[in-house]
Amino acid sequence: MPQLPIPPIGQAAKDGAKAVWSGVKGALPESCLSAPDEIVQFAKYGRRPNERMEMTEVNKAPPGEGGEVALGEGGEGGEGGPLPEGVAPGDGAAPVPLKRGDSMGSTSTVLEGEGGHDMITEWQAGWNVTNAIQGMFIVSLPYAVLHGGYWAIVAMTGIAYICCYTGKILVDCLYEKDETSGQLIRVRGSYKSIAKEVFGQQWGGKIVGTAQLIELLMTCILYVVLCGDLLIGSFPNGPIDARSWMMISGIVLIPCAFLKNLHHVSALSFWCMIAHLIINFIIFAYCVINIQYWQWSKVKFTIDFLQFPIALGIIVFSYTSHIFLPTLEYNMVDRSKFEPMLNWSHVAAAIFKSAFGYIGFLTWAEDTEEVITNNLPNPTFKSFVNLVLVVKAILSYPLPYYAAVELIENTYFKGKPKTPFASVWELDGELKVWGLAIRVIVVVITTVMAITIPHFAILMGLIGSFTGTMLSFIWPCWFHLKLKYNELEKGDIIYDYFVIFIGCVFGVIGITTSFYALVEAFAIGLPF
Repeated sequence: MPQLPIPPIGQAAKDGAKAVWSGVKGALPESCLSAPDEIVQFAKYGRRPNERMEMTEVNKAPPGEGGEVALGEGGEGGEGGPLPEGVAPGDGAAPVPLKRGDSMGSTSTVLEGEGGHDMITEWQAGWNVTNAIQGMFIVSLPYAVLHGGYWAIVAMTGIAYICCYTGKILVDCLYEKDETSGQLIRVRGSYKSIAKEVFGQQWGGKIVGTAQLIELLMTCILYVVLCGDLLIGSFPNGPIDARSWMMISGIVLIPCAFLKNLHHVSALSFWCMIAHLIINFIIFAYCVINIQYWQWSKVKFTIDFLQFPIALGIIVFSYTSHIFLPTLEYNMVDRSKFEPMLNWSHVAAAIFKSAFGYIGFLTWAEDTEEVITNNLPNPTFKSFVNLVLVVKAILSYPLPYYAAVELIENTYFKGKPKTPFASVWELDGELKVWGLAIRVIVVVITTVMAITIPHFAILMGLIGSFTGTMLSFIWPCWFHLKLKYNELEKGDIIYDYFVIFIGCVFGVIGITTSFYALVEAFAIGLPF
């Protein structure tokens, strides 16, 4: 086995921050990656035939003067008119396709969902996937075992396998086989572009965009609810109740509306993620130290048909990473290592999640809380752990929030006739006052929703059963069948239909039981 050199701490931190930022860029609309004074355009002149279009700093001359063409949504250029998807504005030279397994140095055309990017290795890509599927929300996995027993542990492994498979076939849908050379050519750039191909240009992007917006906003709500749960767990006898803590958290998050880019947030999030991993290890170690108190007989073999679907939704939500996989694969130095990277990251996630959920439940059995850190017996230690996780949640909120507001702005506020309403940006790149108000309103809405639905595990189960099953189960398999049907083996076709069926069953039952659980929870009220 080759020896892996261990870089210095400082260099490791830089590499880790770069990996986090690359993953953030994969999950966010491209327009949010630069500040208003760093608006990006594509240079039309000075490019050799067949050379990949590179992004340059904004030229102050208006589009059409000095040879500059701004590339808008859908490929509309200032003087070049509409462009086919996958073709960058330029000098008319034939685009050079990107082949499966090409390195980042390869010449290629710019597709929808692609743009400026950082090269990342398979280890950095694996870090991003691990960050997405082993993030903060694993603190509810022992609660899933409480309601699902051994079947929840089986589900953690089975869903990891399915999500790994659907991630691979989703990326496979980005490619088409060239009839002349027989090579796979990358003809699509994002989840959205695949949806447009399958569902149609008019509705495909809107369907996926709506699902993505719902998932992003619900994730923001979950972060606020998590802050309230952690803070009330840290100060259970204080004068402030859970809903008030959520309101305070929402006030702290209002400055997110003023963010121009996420570079500094991503760097801070890297260190908070390191702290979170350390805390996960501490909780794991605490449970192992108390092995003599484990309650083996409390783990059930039976299924609670009212609670287990919620547990499934929690597990599905914890594995959702498909939205940014196309961009992540595109940014890899060696794309041939994408599937092995996805394999080992999901195997590691399945092992850790199963062990964490199982051991966490064995330690506290029926007393297992929705957020496992609230079970820690030492008040000082519990408060310290919870406060670290609160900081992590606060710093994690801007990522889905920023993506959500950019999605809203790009859909409704880019100016007529492209969108229904005027642009939120001034000509000099500054955000208009009423545009800032929209961003603040989004923070307020997520906070109000969190206060209205302050049940962390049930809400997470609902999201996983709704958008999680669509984005991670149903749509990737449906896309695969529609685009690759003639190339698939009979077994692959049957398995795709099986995953679609499982996703529909999980979704319908999970949504129904989650709504029922929410109604019951409102009738009972908050547990503190």
